[in-house]
Amino acid sequence: MATRNILRRSFLRVLGTTVAFWGLGARAQANDPPQLRIGYQKSAVNLVILKQQGALEKRFPGARVQWIEFPAGPQLLEALSAGSLEFGLTGDTPPVFAQAAGKDLLYVGAEPPKPDSSAILVLPSSPLKKLQDLKGRRIALQKGSSAHYLTVRAVEKAGLQWSDIQPTYLAPADARAAFERGSVDAWAIWDPFYAAAELALQPRVLATGRDLSSNNSFYLASRPFATNHARALGVLFEELTRADRVAQQDRPAAIKLVADFSGLDAGVVSRFIQRRPPSPVGPLTPASGADQQRVADAFHKLGLLPRAVRVADIVWQPRSAKEQA
Repeated sequence: MATRNILRRSFLRVLGTTVAFWGLGARAQANDPPQLRIGYQKSAVNLVILKQQGALEKRFPGARVQWIEFPAGPQLLEALSAGSLEFGLTGDTPPVFAQAAGKDLLYVGAEPPKPDSSAILVLPSSPLKKLQDLKGRRIALQKGSSAHYLTVRAVEKAGLQWSDIQPTYLAPADARAAFERGSVDAWAIWDPFYAAAELALQPRVLATGRDLSSNNSFYLASRPFATNHARALGVLFEELTRADRVAQQDRPAAIKLVADFSGLDAGVVSRFIQRRPPSPVGPLTPASGADQQRVADAFHKLGLLPRAVRVADIVWQPRSAKEQA
């Protein structure tokens, strides 16, 4: 009984700290946004689980919640900056390009790194055996995506220059088609497209994000939404973290929810969720912020960004509960 009481008090302290940090409380519903348009991709496991469960519609009963799917992060952030979304999730590279282009958006949260969830693939019959063999080769990738940075780092690790390769900028579906017919020599891609290709094509993995890229995932919001609805962001992250517990603790249920939504084979969903680490959602940490600055600096060094960017300039700083009251 004493142990149970200690655990209960510990839980209440953590809950109280979380509530105070995000400014949540009895008046949270009074500050609900009138609409919440969420941009997501098939790889956004936490968001997909929330969508399938209808969790946010229950937490924001007075809001019109809309879910809008995108093939990749650059397209999602374009919609966010244009005022067509309030909130969305992308990989590490799209926000860097958006910031360099002057898009008005804010980093509001992050998930832990997922270095095993992206890879550079070659066909089984490919003569390419190591990263150095990419010299002179055509590599398919989504421009401005996390796969773009993975490729930058792979080229760097191989001791090559960016000019030594032939980047072929294609969205994931077009990239897979080019990869299958041999129009490109390699494909830099992330899950679930990576998992689907693994099971269907049995490609060889030339490299994953290990020792190349942390492959961080970031939640971004429009400035008006973050400024006016801090409590709503708190609810979002609370629900996203709860969804992650489903993914970790009830894997069959999570696989079914994601497969039913995406139309992907359950085996594909199982593969990519299996290599996804626990992914609770919280504010950016010093480590994730430093990782992101390295991404920005790498693209600027190569001349692929029109200007240098300071990531910290668009990291949202939530006010205290007292200030929000």
